[in-house]
Amino acid sequence: MLRKLACSGAIDTIHEIKPIPKFLRVLFYLFSFGSSKKSENLNKTSGEKLCQSLEDMGTTFIKLGQFLATRPDIIGEDIAKKLEKLQDKLPAFGTHEAKNIIRREIGDKFYKDIIFLSDPVAAASIAQVHFAKIKFEAEEKELAIKILRPNIYKTVNDELDALMFLAYLIENIFLKTKRLKLVEVINFLKEITNLEMDLRFEAAAASELRENTINDKGIKVPKIYWNYTSKEILTLDRIKGISIRDVEMLKQSNINLKNLSENLIQSFLKQSVRDGFFHADMHQGNLFVNEDGQIMPVDFGIMGRLDKNNRKYLAEILYGFIERDYTKVAEMHFLAGLVPANTSKDEFAQALRSIGEPIFGQSIKDISGGNLLGQLFEITEKFNMQTQTQLLLLQKTMVVVEGVARKLDPETNIWEVSRPVLETWIKNMRGPKSTINKTIEFSKDLIERIPDLPNVMDNANTALQMIAEGKLNLNSLSGKNFEIEELKLKNLRNKMIIIFLGVVIGLFIVF
Repeated sequence: MLRKLACSGAIDTIHEIKPIPKFLRVLFYLFSFGSSKKSENLNKTSGEKLCQSLEDMGTTFIKLGQFLATRPDIIGEDIAKKLEKLQDKLPAFGTHEAKNIIRREIGDKFYKDIIFLSDPVAAASIAQVHFAKIKFEAEEKELAIKILRPNIYKTVNDELDALMFLAYLIENIFLKTKRLKLVEVINFLKEITNLEMDLRFEAAAASELRENTINDKGIKVPKIYWNYTSKEILTLDRIKGISIRDVEMLKQSNINLKNLSENLIQSFLKQSVRDGFFHADMHQGNLFVNEDGQIMPVDFGIMGRLDKNNRKYLAEILYGFIERDYTKVAEMHFLAGLVPANTSKDEFAQALRSIGEPIFGQSIKDISGGNLLGQLFEITEKFNMQTQTQLLLLQKTMVVVEGVARKLDPETNIWEVSRPVLETWIKNMRGPKSTINKTIEFSKDLIERIPDLPNVMDNANTALQMIAEGKLNLNSLSGKNFEIEELKLKNLRNKMIIIFLGVVIGLFIVF
């Protein structure tokens, strides 16, 4: 893994963007000894070379780059923007092997209903896609089947374990890097990548998004076919439409680009604010348009989820900025518990004004909601607001959605399009119906818990007594998975030290 990283040229490129300590550069130079440096990258920018290096290293590094692109709080805005250009494309594996995987996963009973399976039509680092014709409920359906690459689970986890060990060494050698929490970052990437490599989770995400949007105009999420879906394969409706990036083809098909642009923004806001569950990878390659002008998203591997507090926070702050009510925006941060209670509300409102007023000096249609959120997160961090991954993911997706919408219709007024969705949600949240529902839910929960009250009190009393006697350590009850990973890394470090000392002693004996 270290040699692969050293030989790729990625270290030199990262050093161009952000200087790397000399010791690390020497270490990677030693690991690259004997390899031939590539010359075709000489005329490329540092960002292009970094993306090329990560793509050349394969699956794990592509996923690492894509993940880090969503975390500008860790790697900085400049590197994050460069990593957004990563292309997730790899050579396909054979159709014969794909058929064997499908048969193994769904069994002969359902496999015999597959009338036709095409050669691969798209291949990425984790999986590839085939079109199929399947006999389903006495009719022939045209479907798409996504299939995981053979042995991908072991390959990715082995490489991520090696990366985690490298991050652990860096943190222990360069103590200043501990604030970056590199081991935690790789561990989190490992968790989400393992979820992505179980296609049942992606199928569930697509199914939930379809249920949430089934009555929405302007969007059509493909249906999942569960009998033909498993951990390693995902089967859904075949998308027949025009790529949303092909503006000329959309025009020729008499698609109203203004309506399409507005539908895209409103659909994303409804997913985020109304449902708290949004497609977090809405770039042009994942969006198609059917003959009725409906948006058809694909690839549900990266989804975002917002709790009620964050949804309320999002709607109220965006609406507050529209109304230029900075005190209200500040209050929402405090109510949602996003800013420490001892922070000065007036000072925080003043900081928010420093974001809002310069923006409203521009033409309102040119204001980016995503960029506004980005500046907002920078301000709130200065007031000790903890960075929240889902909000960063939301902000990055919003920037992408706005970019796609403005390519369809440069005159789209993001704020006027957003206003109806935000106003409707806020009205529903503040209305009497919402208050009654909350009261009913609270009462139901309280009534259900009454029979358990004596046991709860007994358990609470026992727990308090154990804490007082020092028998219960609350900190030990959280983060078990992460602690296990840390123990593994320490064990690996000790083994590496023993091996290294053995080699050194052996060299002394020989020479």
